[in-house]
Amino acid sequence: MLSNVMFQAAGAGAAGAAGGGATALIMNLLPMVGIIAIFYFLLIRPQNKRQKAHREMLAALKKGDTVITSGGIIGRVFKLSDDEVVLDTLEGGKLRIVRAMVMDVKTKGEPAPANDAKEG
Repeated sequence: MLSNVMFQAAGAGAAGAAGGGATALIMNLLPMVGIIAIFYFLLIRPQNKRQKAHREMLAALKKGDTVITSGGIIGRVFKLSDDEVVLDTLEGGKLRIVRAMVMDVKTKGEPAPANDAKEG
């Protein structure tokens, strides 16, 4: 008897949903579209921008630039190839690293940051 009542209730719900099927489908998909849009604008798009800026920085790398690697090593570019960079560490050694591991470029003409801010 209980299964008979549940079957009739399910049939009545399906009949009610059949009249507004397209609207119900749109209302069910709308939150998913919103979540995808949020993921795109908060996660995917900024990451693509960072990757593009990093690729451009690596392409503009030239001999004599001072760079910082992902491991924290600071050195001056001694030699460049397609996928490797030879760094002069200015401590009497040279390191060969993968070009993609260069995280930041400090050019020759860039001033050193001041430790204290002048307030006046």
